[in-house]
Amino acid sequence: MTDTRRDFNTVASSWDEEPRRVQLAERVSAAILEAIPLDSHMDVLDFGCGTGLLTLALQPFVRTITGVDSSQGMLDVLNGKIASQCLSHVQTRHVDMDAGDVLTGPYHLVVSSMTLHHVQDTAKLLKTLHEILVPGGCIGIADLDTDGGKFHSDNTGVFHFGFERERLRDIFIGAGFENVHDRTAATLRKPVEGSGEQTFSVFLMTGYRARS
Repeated sequence: MTDTRRDFNTVASSWDEEPRRVQLAERVSAAILEAIPLDSHMDVLDFGCGTGLLTLALQPFVRTITGVDSSQGMLDVLNGKIASQCLSHVQTRHVDMDAGDVLTGPYHLVVSSMTLHHVQDTAKLLKTLHEILVPGGCIGIADLDTDGGKFHSDNTGVFHFGFERERLRDIFIGAGFENVHDRTAATLRKPVEGSGEQTFSVFLMTGYRARS
């Protein structure tokens, strides 16, 4: 693990060319739609949205969705998609919390996919996400089960080699979330240097802010 941040700006333009990323976003969005009742009155935040693969998959089901990322290059790609599809209810915000930017709400739902393992202080982030939810609001976080550091060929910017679900559930509860549950959202196979192809699993963990 390392504290060096990965430069996502340099890979933004080619990010969607990897079929596994597109397939994973499709499976995560399907898991979210199955686990969380979305409706046309909801304002949603996609934290660490990247090029918007998850953002755009969820946008037909909600009132507004905001993609937030610390990489302006990634947001530029998403902004291009938003413009080409004339999506007036989808917007982006550049937020770099490591640089002191503040995440604000409120939102009915916060989602995030494959971002948490890039965040050093998981508990602090989850508390922030809890604070920007409306009472009764929901969170849905998708990320890797423990992977031994093998999922990424380059672990620059990776603070967690996946997560043990039970430990992460405790962090959710410590951040204030109730009714915390998890499920397997996807499995995917990818080559690992020196080991051939290996199977990795991605969970979806959900929780709610209390209504009062």
